[in-house]
Amino acid sequence: MPDIAIMTDSNSGIMPSEGPDYGIHVLPMPVIIDGKTYFEGIDITPEVFYEKQTSGAVITTSQPSPGDVTDMWDDLLKKYSEIVFIPMSSGLSNTCQTAALLAEDEPYAGKVFVVDNHRISVTQSMSVLDAVTLAGQGKSGAEIKEILEKEALDATIYIAVDTLEYLKKGGRITPAAATLGTILKLKPVLTIQGDKLDSYAKARGMKSAFRTMLDALDADIAGRLSHLRESGRLKIGIANTHMDADKLENYKNELQKTFPDLELIYFPLTMSIGTHVGPGGLGIGAVISH
Repeated sequence: MPDIAIMTDSNSGIMPSEGPDYGIHVLPMPVIIDGKTYFEGIDITPEVFYEKQTSGAVITTSQPSPGDVTDMWDDLLKKYSEIVFIPMSSGLSNTCQTAALLAEDEPYAGKVFVVDNHRISVTQSMSVLDAVTLAGQGKSGAEIKEILEKEALDATIYIAVDTLEYLKKGGRITPAAATLGTILKLKPVLTIQGDKLDSYAKARGMKSAFRTMLDALDADIAGRLSHLRESGRLKIGIANTHMDADKLENYKNELQKTFPDLELIYFPLTMSIGTHVGPGGLGIGAVISH
C-alpha cells in the first residue's frame, strides 16, 4: 500500500478534529468576522458563528494562505511519501489553483497531487473518503487524482436558502429583489453542477423549496446518474446551516423515503457557505462512491 496522506479543507464539512476518525488531514478555512480572522473548527464553533452573524457582524471569507497550505504539506511529507489534496472546487475558490501551482515546484513536484474534481460540501467529502478507499486499494497519488477528476461531474447539488439577507449582503441579489422576495416569502433554490453556483428556481416557503429540490434530484438520478444507481455506486447526501434539529431530521427522513435504496450521508454546510447562505439553509445531492 502506497504511503499516502489524504488531505482536504473544511469546506468538505469535515472538521480538523474529525479528520483522524476518517484517516484524513483537514486544512481549516478562514472566516473574517468584524475584521478578525478565525479558523473553522479550530477557534470558532458553528454556534458562535451564527450567533455573530444574526447579531449583525460583518463576515467575509478568504482562502487559506499559501504558507498555511505548504506548512501542512511539509509536516505530512515528514511521515508520508505522497499527498493527495482535495480542496473545494476551483470554480468556487482560488484555493485549488493556488495549490496546483505550488505543487508544480520543488520540493512538492511528484509528491503532492492536487485534485480539482469540482466538488464542495457532501460531494467533496465523498471524494475525500473515496481517496482513502483508493489508497487502501494500492492506488498511487497520481492514479487517485486521475480517477477522481475523471468522475468529477458524477454529482449534483441543490441548495435552498431560507433568508435573502446574506445573499443581499454578499451582492448576489439587489436590495430591492431581497425586499420583494422577503414579502412574497420566496426561497431561492440554487444548484451546483460542476464549477458554478447557479440559480435554479424560486419557491414559496421552505417546504415548497424542498419539494422542488427533491424533484430536481429525482430527475438527475433517473437521467444522467441512472447508470450509477443501477451499478450500486450512487449515494445521496444532505447538509445544512444552523437549524432546528427536529426540522433537519424531518428533511433527512423525507429524503431517505424518496430514495429508499440509496445510502444517505450527512455533513454540515460549513461557515464559508453559511456566510453567503445564512441560517436555515439546506442542501441535498447525489454523488458517485467507491
